Amino acid sequence: MEKLLNEFTVNRSIAHAWAILTDLERIAPCMPGAQLQEIEGDIYRGQVKVKLGPISTSFKGQAVFLERDDTNHRAVLKGEGRDTGGKGNADALITAQLEALSPHHTKCTVSTDLRVSGKVAQFGRGVMGDVSEKLMSQFAHNLNTMLDSEEDTPDEAEALVEEAIQHAEEVKAHAAEAPPAAATTAAQAAPAAAEAPKVRTIQGPAAEPIELSDVAGSAMLKRLLPLLGGIVVLLVVLRRLRK
Repeated sequence: MEKLLNEFTVNRSIAHAWAILTDLERIAPCMPGAQLQEIEGDIYRGQVKVKLGPISTSFKGQAVFLERDDTNHRAVLKGEGRDTGGKGNADALITAQLEALSPHHTKCTVSTDLRVSGKVAQFGRGVMGDVSEKLMSQFAHNLNTMLDSEEDTPDEAEALVEEAIQHAEEVKAHAAEAPPAAATTAAQAAPAAAEAPKVRTIQGPAAEPIELSDVAGSAMLKRLLPLLGGIVVLLVVLRRLRK
């Protein structure tokens, strides 16, 4: 289990930043390598493409809000993915906390409990931390660039905040009205199945893969140095034996 901690700043008020950061459909294109493909209720599905030199792979998975506190601006998401080539899996518990720095700037602290298996896990903590830090930096840059280009008016910003709060209230009301599982009868189950959320496909441009050799060059080099050193020693020994 890897524990990752990252911070970035959004050039918006805390209320506006909260409305934007909890709108996963809107911010998904800002994350390098990520592509949102479909939404089913509160479940967001997509993929992340990764590249290391000539080797490419992608993770398909989903994310869902476990907690969403609109008053204290805190959210917890659960994400999980599987390498489409069968080389490993990953799951993460992501906690985001917003803090107002000024009327127009908000700090977002992201704490991630990450668990990986397969070949991805071989890179270790140094690479994971370096990759997450640089990806968050790129995400924040892309997000602020997007916001600056949109130039939301105060009325639009207020509408976004109200929409986010209304959505959260609807989710809570739906959960409160849901009958206990033990009390659900076959007659009740049929209407529930009919009212199941529909899958909405997201038509967006394909994401470019994350080039890990660019994102985590120094950390990856440190990881490979012991291996390279061992190869050099082995070559020296073999040369001496031939003499």
